[in-house]
Amino acid sequence: MTDERYARYQRLKFDRPHARVLRVTMSNPGKLNAADAVMHGELTGLWREIDGDPTVSAVILQGEGKAFSAGGDFAMIDTIIADFHTRAANWKEARDLVYNIINCSKPIVSAIRGPAVGAGLVCGLLADVSIAANDARIIDGHTRLGVAAGDHAAIIWPLLCGMAKAKYYLMTCDPLSGAEAERIGLVSLAVEDAELDAKAVAVATKLAEGAPHAIRWTKYALNNWLRQAGPIFDTSLALEFLGWQSPDVQEGLAAHREKRRPAFPPESNL
Repeated sequence: MTDERYARYQRLKFDRPHARVLRVTMSNPGKLNAADAVMHGELTGLWREIDGDPTVSAVILQGEGKAFSAGGDFAMIDTIIADFHTRAANWKEARDLVYNIINCSKPIVSAIRGPAVGAGLVCGLLADVSIAANDARIIDGHTRLGVAAGDHAAIIWPLLCGMAKAKYYLMTCDPLSGAEAERIGLVSLAVEDAELDAKAVAVATKLAEGAPHAIRWTKYALNNWLRQAGPIFDTSLALEFLGWQSPDVQEGLAAHREKRRPAFPPESNL
């Protein structure tokens, strides 16, 4: 813990590897840091908190233990499917999560090891500098679950790795290692797992000790590429949440729970 500003968080832990670097650790023990409803809400509001914290010049985001974050919690997904009001509230959180990261003035460094899926992956890839362990396992699993690739995917994957690779990985849900993600440009750097923590601290420290106005203004200007793509993101997120009411998602969720390949009905009027 660093100060009372962050005392209320339940799924996020905080420490300071450097006086002006805030390290945020996603923690959901026994569930590979899956983003349940509590963590999803905390990750959404966190970036505004950090933006207004004058003691923070750079941020590191990581997962606890050997995982970054293993996707959405099934209990949360059940309530999104079953209840309109929960679905609408989660849509707003998912939208705000992306825009809050984009609009956070402080540079963000992600340190990705193990599985990276769901809301954790949103934060990991929207970070200004993303560093992955070579053997990290990055998956956007939306279409395998039976919903459109909303979240962050449409707004940033084509900018990072190009349209051809973005379409391939987002439509097939094939996993990416950290090394392959670096090769195609999806992450900034890939290193051996043993070097990941030190590299993230070194990069965040360099950013924290740099010229704050110049760095923050550079981030702001570059993120106008993402703001310009806002309508693309809004469409993808709307279609994802439309999909939560489809028969596809019932089969996708059952297949996940039963650890089998989904058998989606082939017919569609789209």
